[in-house]
Amino acid sequence: MTAVAEFTGGLLALLLAGHLVVRAASALGARLGLSPMVIGLTIVAAGTSAPELAVVGQAIAVDDTELAVGSIIGSNIANVLLVLGIASLLGAIHVTSRVVRIDIPVMIAASALFLLFALDGTLGRVDGVILFGGLVLFVTWTLQATRRRPNRGDVEASTRALSGGATDAAPAGPSLARVIVELVGGIAVLAVAARFVVSGAEEIARSLGVPELIVGLTIVALGTSAPEIVTTLVAAFQGRRDLAVGNAVGSNIFNILLVLGVAGMLAPSGISVSEDALQLDLPILLAAAIACLPIVAWDHTLNRWEGAIFVSYYAAYLVFLVLDATGHRAKDPFALIMLGFVLPLTIITAATVVLRKRRQRALPAGPDESAPAEDTTVG
Repeated sequence: MTAVAEFTGGLLALLLAGHLVVRAASALGARLGLSPMVIGLTIVAAGTSAPELAVVGQAIAVDDTELAVGSIIGSNIANVLLVLGIASLLGAIHVTSRVVRIDIPVMIAASALFLLFALDGTLGRVDGVILFGGLVLFVTWTLQATRRRPNRGDVEASTRALSGGATDAAPAGPSLARVIVELVGGIAVLAVAARFVVSGAEEIARSLGVPELIVGLTIVALGTSAPEIVTTLVAAFQGRRDLAVGNAVGSNIFNILLVLGVAGMLAPSGISVSEDALQLDLPILLAAAIACLPIVAWDHTLNRWEGAIFVSYYAAYLVFLVLDATGHRAKDPFALIMLGFVLPLTIITAATVVLRKRRQRALPAGPDESAPAEDTTVG
């Protein structure tokens, strides 16, 4: 009962903190002249990566680096397949050109570096320095590129949407001190609440006899991804799906470049990566990141049916993990069906849709058609 109460209380705290972070981040973006997308890619993404950083730091302290790696891999897979999938199920997500041209490729590059550095079975100090250096370059370039201030009316409209729909006649918004207190407080509650969710879920899993491997790759990963899930859903419900995408993609970038970068630099003997992770989980992580690009590249939109595919594949990934960890005899037939039928069918369907979109774009635009909106915030 204690574990259930701990888990439930943590989830409720996450909901409240997620709302505070989204509202404060949008208000801060308006004051700094930054777009909600950039705020999601930097401030919110860094804040919602705090649970992963806490879990990884604790795992390194007790020399349990496989748990650290598992939580990052599982969290990043969940951010793409589950978080973006659920957000798009609530309504089509219109992605800005900046995400297509820069942010998703950066996420793919970070995932590829993770896999490359892990091939020898260890993430060492040099690997950590390179990853962290990549984060510094990404954040520096993002902030410098947004010094071309966006249209103030657009920013204020975004802020009103995220903060509850204030009208033009409303007062000029919260003070800077209040915004900072809400942002810092929300991020702190996210980190603490996520730990309650993780510890409560772990206790529940152990009481039910679920293997430790499943706990690490699923419950811990989902628990540390809870802030991303909550803030993304809050943003999506409030109509700011650009912030939702920025948060999910930015969080994946921060999880690898910041969390693993710092962990690699601080771990005395490096971070060990298991053979199982190299053979299954890391390739799935990279494949999930790569899958985002062709889906949104042609029309800058993540549609409901594409989100349904993302969520379905995440469910299939969890099922396979359970079958593999328990040694169930259905594992091999399940893998054969997924690899031999479902995956090829999905690729064929996606390719058909992309070709159709390409042909439509090649035709002259009609009076009712409009090109996808470009993001003028960054070059």
